[in-house]
Amino acid sequence: MSKPDLANLADPEDTLPPLSRHAVHVFGERGVAPEGVVRDDTLAAEVPVALVFNGVSHAVMMATPQDLEAFALGFALSEGILDTAADCRGIEVRTVDATDAGLPEGMPGIEVQLEISTRSFERLKDRRRSLAGRTGCGVCGVESFAGLDLTPQRVPQRDWIERIDLATVLRAFAAMPPRQILNAEAGAIHAAAWATVGGELTDLMEDVGRHNALDKLLGKLALAGRLEEPGFVLMSSRGSHELVRKCARLGIAAMATISAPTSMGVRMAELSGLRFWGLCRAPRGVLYADGLAGSPSASTASATASMP
Repeated sequence: MSKPDLANLADPEDTLPPLSRHAVHVFGERGVAPEGVVRDDTLAAEVPVALVFNGVSHAVMMATPQDLEAFALGFALSEGILDTAADCRGIEVRTVDATDAGLPEGMPGIEVQLEISTRSFERLKDRRRSLAGRTGCGVCGVESFAGLDLTPQRVPQRDWIERIDLATVLRAFAAMPPRQILNAEAGAIHAAAWATVGGELTDLMEDVGRHNALDKLLGKLALAGRLEEPGFVLMSSRGSHELVRKCARLGIAAMATISAPTSMGVRMAELSGLRFWGLCRAPRGVLYADGLAGSPSASTASATASMP
């Protein structure tokens, strides 16, 4: 998949910090007096981010204000707004004062402007619906079943898919915590990571939203022209259908989550031909969909392995 012209991307430094410090009153801690103690605490930032395509606001997402160019591009690709990264001509990020944005005092917003191809924009206008305040799942608030877009995207068969076994998945998960910098400081932050077929962790993105973290990862890979690389996605979350669908739409053939999947997530993986590991907590993991052609449509297997 081709990538956009990096020269057209805005300077990412003009945005809000991903973490903030707050004075808090702590009670009930061992060694602390009954009246408690006041300390500074680090919290994750959660900011409304408006995604604007060719001047038209399409969605407002609550996100951590970091890696927003990657987030916007990943969202546009994983939601089918763009066919390829090359359909994005440029991205500009700007902070909007709370007053100008019509938000409560002390709650500024961020606007991400994307310039996209005429073909992509015309298609977007044809199907656009209001997504402000959405949860990220892509289906909440539609008026009928007919309004749901749950058609699975079939992933091409990969000759390396069986190499994504439990030992490989657990090796990659073990490498995640040291790279979850924001979560180590503030907690409450999800991570999406990319690993090679050998289980080497190469990229990790963080956000308060699991969907956002995945979009940031997909956008980062797209910006670098790496979406065709053999490898798999890891998520520090449950495995729901929309995460599976985002990966399948971009041809990613395998995903592993630290928590359990939903039944629709498993079914989406089966229909997409995506290899899907869940409940990956060493030494155990569950293979919910194996991603192999001709395998049973509802196969579930569990396995255990020793950490390398």
